[in-house]
Amino acid sequence: MKVNGISIDDTAWGTPQMAAVHELLRQRALALELITDDADDDQVNDAIETVLADEVRVPEPTTAECRRWYEANLSKYRSGELVHARHILFQITQGTPVLAVRSVADAMLMEVRANPDVFEERARDKSNCPSGAQGGQLGQLQRGSTVPEFEKEVFAGDTIGVLPKLIQTRHGFHIVSVDQRIAGEQLPFAAVAEQIADELRRISEERALTQYIRMLAGSVEIEGVDLDAATSPLVQ
Repeated sequence: MKVNGISIDDTAWGTPQMAAVHELLRQRALALELITDDADDDQVNDAIETVLADEVRVPEPTTAECRRWYEANLSKYRSGELVHARHILFQITQGTPVLAVRSVADAMLMEVRANPDVFEERARDKSNCPSGAQGGQLGQLQRGSTVPEFEKEVFAGDTIGVLPKLIQTRHGFHIVSVDQRIAGEQLPFAAVAEQIADELRRISEERALTQYIRMLAGSVEIEGVDLDAATSPLVQ
């Protein structure tokens, strides 16, 4: 993998994309004369922070934007909302045959929906989660206590019992039984306004960083990795 002809060793990074982005930003810091080629890792990281602070503009969310977000996502802002759930996890790791695992999970989902009494036994025998030893028990869950993709599905709707479809998360495929729902109370906008502002600020920052990286990538030669390069700053 190369960025502007410079070979990059990506073994120290989580992905080739992360390695390429770091090199893009290092080269931008060089171009701005914030560092020299012999800078050590700490100096490079400090320079990259300066580049991002100076060149990535993150708009501050307005009160009106926060209120619109609140109105569109009322269910996220409830106090005391709880779900008592169990699950059976079919874990996905590097090299796992995903389609084969999903087919097994789908077959078991059909079985436990037809006969919920076997859920605990199947969790003990087949779940890749430590909770399997307790029949898949996750206890009482509140919003924010699980990964977002799991939370979204578990807290949606009013289904009691085995959910009708698998939940796919970064961990794998989950068969989930919701045994109890405690509705909680709607929080007023004023109580969550700052939380919403932080969330919108984070979303804006991620979008702005993505656009900035794509703009940088569109102006250099990159080999061996795709950063979805763009040649215009008006990237959507």
